[in-house]
Amino acid sequence: MKSLISSIKQHPQYAKVFEWGKLISITGAAQIIVQATSLISGILIIRLLPTDEYALYTLANTMLGTMTLLSDGGISSGVMSQGGKVWKDKERLGIVLSTGLNLRRIFATCSLVIAIPILVYLLIRHGASYLTSALIVFALVPAFLAALSDSLLEIIPKLHQNIKPLQRNQVVVSLVRLVFTCMSLFFFPFTYIAIFAAGIPRIIGNIRLKKIVYKQVPKVTATDKVVKDEILSIVKRVLPTSLYYSVSGQLTIWLMSFFGTTVAIAQIGALSRITIVLTLFATVISIVSVPRFSRLADNKQLLFKYFIGTLIFLVFCFTSVYILSYFFSDQILFVLGKQYYGLNKELLLYIIGSSISLLAGTSFTLYSSRGWAMFPVVIIAIDLAAVVIGLFLFKISSVTGVLYYNIFTASALFITNSVFLTYKITKTKSNDQLA
Repeated sequence: MKSLISSIKQHPQYAKVFEWGKLISITGAAQIIVQATSLISGILIIRLLPTDEYALYTLANTMLGTMTLLSDGGISSGVMSQGGKVWKDKERLGIVLSTGLNLRRIFATCSLVIAIPILVYLLIRHGASYLTSALIVFALVPAFLAALSDSLLEIIPKLHQNIKPLQRNQVVVSLVRLVFTCMSLFFFPFTYIAIFAAGIPRIIGNIRLKKIVYKQVPKVTATDKVVKDEILSIVKRVLPTSLYYSVSGQLTIWLMSFFGTTVAIAQIGALSRITIVLTLFATVISIVSVPRFSRLADNKQLLFKYFIGTLIFLVFCFTSVYILSYFFSDQILFVLGKQYYGLNKELLLYIIGSSISLLAGTSFTLYSSRGWAMFPVVIIAIDLAAVVIGLFLFKISSVTGVLYYNIFTASALFITNSVFLTYKITKTKSNDQLA
C-alpha cells in the first residue's frame, strides 16, 4: 500500500491533480456555506414578506443586477485580461486595478441615471407608493456601492489563486446578512428593510476585501493611459453585449413586470431562490477555472481542454440538481410557502432555463477573460432573432409561457457563445508554453 501511495505521489500529474482538488474543495466548502445561508435568507424573505411586497423586492433586486452590469460594461473583463498579462508584477497589477476602478465610477453614474427612473416606474406600476419607491431606491445604495468595486477587487486574489481569504470574506458577509435578515424582517416585513439588510453586510465585506487585496498589490490612485485604452478597447467590444445581457439575463422578470401580474412576479422571484444552488457551481468555476483560463498561454489543446472540461463539470452538476428537484419538487415548494404550492412544473422549467443561462454566461466569461469579444452586431442579431421568434411561439403573459421562452432564448445564447469560443480557440496560434 505504501509503495502504491508513493508511486501515485511521484506521478507527474499528481501535483496538478492535488492542487486542483485542494482549490475546488476549499472553494466548494466555502460556497456551500455561502449559498446555503443565502438560500436560508432568501426563504426567510419569501415567507416573511407578503406576496405584493415580495414582488417589489424581486423587481428591486433585478434592477440592482442590471445596474451592476451596466456599471461594469466589460470593465471587469478588461481588468482580468490585462491583469492576466502582468499578474506577477505587483506594481503593474495595482495600476491595472486602479485604472479599472476609475472607469467603473464613471460607468456607475451613467447606470444610475438610466436605471433608477425605470425602477421607480415599475414599482409604482405594481402598487408601491412614491414614498415606498423612494425608500426602496435609497435601500439599494449600499449594495450598489459595494458592487462597484467588489468584482474588480476579487480579480487580484483570483489571479493569484489566493482563495482562502476571499472565501472567508464571502462566508462572513453571507452569515452577517442572515443575521440582519432575521433581526429585521421578523419585526419590519417591508421590501426596503429586506434590501437594506442585504446591503449593509456587502459594505462590510467590501471593506474587508480591500484589506485582502492591498496586501497583495500596492494601493495606488494613478492610472495608466495604455492600460486604460486597452480596457476601453475591450469595453467597446463588450459593452453592447453587456447592455443586451443586462436585459436578457433577467428577461423573465422584465416580461412579467410589463405583461404579467404582481403575483406572477412574486412566483418567478420565489422560484429563482431555489435555483441559487446552481449558482454554487458557476461560482466555483468563476473563482477557480476562469482566472486560470485567462492566464493560459496560446495553446489550442490546453484551451479547448479547459473549455470542454468546464462544460462537462457544469452539465453534470446541473443535471444532478434537476433530478433531485424532479423527485422532491413537493418538498422544495413546501419550503417556499403555501402561496407557491402547485408550481412543480414551473420549478423544473426554471431550473432548465437557469442551467442553460449559466452555461451561456460561463462561455461568455471564459472568452471575455482572454480579451476576446464577438462583434456585437452578430451576437445581438442572433439573440434578438431568438427573442422575436420566441414572442410568437410562447404566451409570455403566463408564468409557464415565460419559462419556456427563457429556455428558448438561453439556448440560442449558449450555442452562440460556445461556437464563438470554439472558433477563437481554433484560430489561436499555438505555442507550447504555459502561463
